[in-house]
Amino acid sequence: MKREDYISWDEYFMGVAMLTGFRSKDPNTPVGACIVSADHKILSMGYNGFPVGCSDDEFPWEREGEFGDTKYAYVTHSELNAILNYRGDNRDLEGATLYVSLFPCNECAKAIIQSGIRRVVYLSDKYAGEPMTIASRRMFEAAGVKTEQYVKSGRKIEIEL
Repeated sequence: MKREDYISWDEYFMGVAMLTGFRSKDPNTPVGACIVSADHKILSMGYNGFPVGCSDDEFPWEREGEFGDTKYAYVTHSELNAILNYRGDNRDLEGATLYVSLFPCNECAKAIIQSGIRRVVYLSDKYAGEPMTIASRRMFEAAGVKTEQYVKSGRKIEIEL
């Protein structure tokens, strides 16, 4: 008789997205993303951080101050990193699902829509009332991208590394 306490696909891929977020060096909002094909294959992953060649020791992590003195001028979000990290045929992203630990901003929403991703499963929506998130939702709805908040199962999974 087979095991019946195995995790669902959503639990698995959200777990991968969250684990990927642990690679981020952002001291305030580490975010991870995982792009998955319709047949449950991981296509790409990404986390928020600076572009290749831009040292995370030399660029700012601050949230306040002049734009050029904050992380916002330089950080690539996890969703965009996952899209840019994909090395296969971009048509493979059409119809894919993106799992992400934080609801996408408007800039990432544009990239998600343009890439052909059709479903976004997110964990946190802590910026729900912000203009960038409102714009994201509007674009997703107009483009037919389904969004759904991941509901935690309550299951605790420990991984010893």
